[in-house]
Amino acid sequence: MGVTQDNKYERLGKSIREERLAQGLSQRTLAGMIGQPNFHTYITRVEQGKIKIGLEQLGRIADALGVEVRDLIDF
Repeated sequence: MGVTQDNKYERLGKSIREERLAQGLSQRTLAGMIGQPNFHTYITRVEQGKIKIGLEQLGRIADALGVEVRDLIDF
């Protein structure tokens, strides 16, 4: 059985979380870096794979973390 769509978002969220933690950033800090300073819960939901994140927002997160989008996608 292949990787489901939901599983892809969970794996993406895990990659984002791992990169954020490796850089010592809080969810609130990352939210501010992508222009969502009052929405650290948004980052929580992204990291849990509960949000179907779009390419534009994924690009913002990658830019804030200083990585390429492809570095966050492991599927």
